[in-house]
Amino acid sequence: MRLLQELFTTDVGLFSAVGIVFMLGMGVFFLRLFMRDDAPAAHKTPR
Repeated sequence: MRLLQELFTTDVGLFSAVGIVFMLGMGVFFLRLFMRDDAPAAHKTPR
């Protein structure tokens, strides 16, 4: 309980919490960006 109190009440703890949330958000963004199932235009079969 003391760790959570320190995480959300001190300056260093708040910066750490913001950094963790930011990094998790970046991970989700890059996963969605690079794991798309779109076929590039260069790989489509010509008619």
